[in-house]
Amino acid sequence: MDITVQDPLVGQVLDGRYRVEERIAVGGMATVYRAVDLRLDRTLALKVMHPGLAADEGFVERFIREAKAVARLAHPNVVNVYDQGTDGTYVYLAMEYVAGRTLRGLLRERGALSPRAALDVLEPVLAALGAAHRAGLIHRDMKPENVLLGDGDPDATGRSAAKDGPSPVKVADFGLVRAVDTQTGATTGAVLGTVSYLAPEQIEHGIADQRSDVYACGVVLYEMLTGRKPHPGNTPMQVIMRHLNEDVPAPSAAVPTIVPALDALVALATARDPEHRPADADALLAQVRAARAALTDADLDRTPPVTVPSADPDDPTRVVRAESGPEDPTSVVPLPLTGDSALNRTSRLPLPPTGTDGPDGPGADSGGGRLRGRRGPLAVIAVLLVLLGVGAGVWYVADGRFTTVPGVLSLTEAQARHRLSQAGLGSKVEQDFSLTVPRGNVIATRPGPGKRIGDNGTVTLTVSKGPQVVRVPDVTGRPLATAQQEIKAAGLVPGQVTRTFSDTVPAGKVISTSPAGATDRAPGTPVTLTVSRGAAVEVPDVIDESPDQAQQDLTDAGLKVVIAPDTVYSDQADSGNVARESPGGGAQAAAGDTVTITLSKGRQMFDVPDVGGKHTGEAKQILEDAGFKVRVITLFFGDTVFSQSPTGQAPQGATVTLWVR
Repeated sequence: MDITVQDPLVGQVLDGRYRVEERIAVGGMATVYRAVDLRLDRTLALKVMHPGLAADEGFVERFIREAKAVARLAHPNVVNVYDQGTDGTYVYLAMEYVAGRTLRGLLRERGALSPRAALDVLEPVLAALGAAHRAGLIHRDMKPENVLLGDGDPDATGRSAAKDGPSPVKVADFGLVRAVDTQTGATTGAVLGTVSYLAPEQIEHGIADQRSDVYACGVVLYEMLTGRKPHPGNTPMQVIMRHLNEDVPAPSAAVPTIVPALDALVALATARDPEHRPADADALLAQVRAARAALTDADLDRTPPVTVPSADPDDPTRVVRAESGPEDPTSVVPLPLTGDSALNRTSRLPLPPTGTDGPDGPGADSGGGRLRGRRGPLAVIAVLLVLLGVGAGVWYVADGRFTTVPGVLSLTEAQARHRLSQAGLGSKVEQDFSLTVPRGNVIATRPGPGKRIGDNGTVTLTVSKGPQVVRVPDVTGRPLATAQQEIKAAGLVPGQVTRTFSDTVPAGKVISTSPAGATDRAPGTPVTLTVSRGAAVEVPDVIDESPDQAQQDLTDAGLKVVIAPDTVYSDQADSGNVARESPGGGAQAAAGDTVTITLSKGRQMFDVPDVGGKHTGEAKQILEDAGFKVRVITLFFGDTVFSQSPTGQAPQGATVTLWVR
């Protein structure tokens, strides 16, 4: 049955501009259609919120925030948002249409990918998330369903089916992103996300930051390398508990051909403690590129095993295709969840209560009953007051004295202090360098976001000093070895050395550096050095001179001379004279440089073919094929060669004279 025909929106025109042509995806909050912009005559994707949710101001606000957040991200790997509007009960986003499929579809079809293909997908995903993180946004729901692969997506070896190279990879559905400087909890006592990709801190505290996206990308990398999720389970609660209590296993446990560097990359990205993960997507991208550079082509192109399910579900080495049914919609569901389809759905999950219930011992009722029988209502009230007091005391001891550290990452120092003050917490500041966080903004907190801290406690803020810079030392005029030591001592890297002539700087000393001395650069920046070879000396031309004369001329010019042991044929130098010199005459050299001369053994001689008695045309062809020039002298109008000169041997290229009659 064609379900598209039954959709009431198909065929309609929203806002007098967008003609809905086909339904292409259904989620829990919205439906995505392929549509045509009648004003600009282009195909686009139209994301329309379900009418039942359009009445919920909270959902509408989150939906509109998606447009504003993504519109700020001008990045080739982020799905562009063109427009946002309403038409009656319909609230919609007009977005870039990407023809192709999702990463989930690729994994469902092929199972595990080669390391090259996996990294070819992961790198643009991290580039997109890095742009979001730098803009102060987090995605919160990274999963294969939200990675779009254009037509010609890479095959299992990482090579594109398209003739013009790899297909575009784009990150979609920023509907769950929130500015890092706002409260990240989706709702009180709940967490919004997809259980198979939730970081432990999202599950435990409802807190998400850039490192939560890093964790999800690590899970996606594991899934691309192995064809399965790291923490399978029959119910979402089983998956959640495994994320909280178990490390993501090494991909090589499922696919033994995977190299240790990729195991280490997955372990780094999926560390359960967010402090042990890369700070954001840019930091993880740098690690990914470093790991790729260390791998050989053979490591990158290892063909993944055929992903056929094992008969034994407990077999740790079995490799299965990605466990997913149809594309998983976004939905709001309460815990406990049941069924496989809930495992990959973006869901709102209530968090476990943090308080401790008051005592409710088995003797309470009986005691209350006896009191009611003997002393009446006053006794009952007294007992209840005692129980309430005990319960309040237990709560205060267990939880009441503590508060949760609010998320202040990427806020300015003043904003972070204000937010902590509002939470009843003090603050103190440390400073550190950061390549990714602007100067004056918060890099980290101690305790971290979502951690418990005593009431009126003090949170240590680590505030960015911006990128660390060091001063390039001025090493002009220093000997090369000394200059390289000073550059290393400054925290920089001595780079390429170029040597050139100088009339003012002695040989072996530094003429200049790039970057120049007294400028500021990041630690580890390479510094190239230009070193003097001394004043230039023009090499005399000694071709066809005797060895003694050549040595005298070169020595007088301040050069050293070496005579090569071999001799060569030469058309320019007589036998025994100089046939070659290196460097050649007219070249520049430094005083004391060595010039090598090679002596001649004369011109090389070749046999001259005897063409007597042959016709003129044939004789000329034979001689020219042998490398000689031919001159013809005709007597008495004949056509037969009766004499030639020279005969025997002659240098190649010599002229042979033919007499014809």
